[in-house]
Amino acid sequence: PLGGRARSDAPDPMSTSDELHFDLTLYPEPILRKPAESVNAYDAELEKIVAAMFERMFQSKGVGLAAPQVGLRRRILVLNPTGYRKDDLVLVNPTIVARSGPETVFDEGCLSFPGIYAEIRRPERCTVVAYDVKGAKIEQEYERGLMTEEERKERVVAVWTEATDEVADAMKDNLHQTNSIFMMA
Repeated sequence: PLGGRARSDAPDPMSTSDELHFDLTLYPEPILRKPAESVNAYDAELEKIVAAMFERMFQSKGVGLAAPQVGLRRRILVLNPTGYRKDDLVLVNPTIVARSGPETVFDEGCLSFPGIYAEIRRPERCTVVAYDVKGAKIEQEYERGLMTEEERKERVVAVWTEATDEVADAMKDNLHQTNSIFMMA
């Protein structure tokens, strides 16, 4: 349906091919629970990874995608709040440095949990420090949308490096009842 699982015998996505293609990594693959590693090189390889991540995100009808969701243990997040390519946003090594505003509850989903949604409580705003694909520093306050994959006008994806456990726990009952292909540990 939305893509295949990452497997140890899968081809290396960092092969010598000029164009990368990724499949989605689905829960409960272990990479989704492991800490991602910082990106240290802002080069042509990173640009290819980002382009392939955007391609997978759009093909999967998502609004955001983190590198572990395509089998890479790297701190890369691609987002698009509108679907227009001019609104593509890349956050490399993102860190939420502040949260503010009242907490709100929204239904959230994740491409690694296809068809599954759960109500998640989050603050209204967050401030993120990250880098763009060229290595330029970004420090920006975002509305709740950055912390969630919500089906609204300003929808963008969660910073899954911080949200995966919360979302997985909230979705556990729904996963068991809704989709038998997911085996809970």
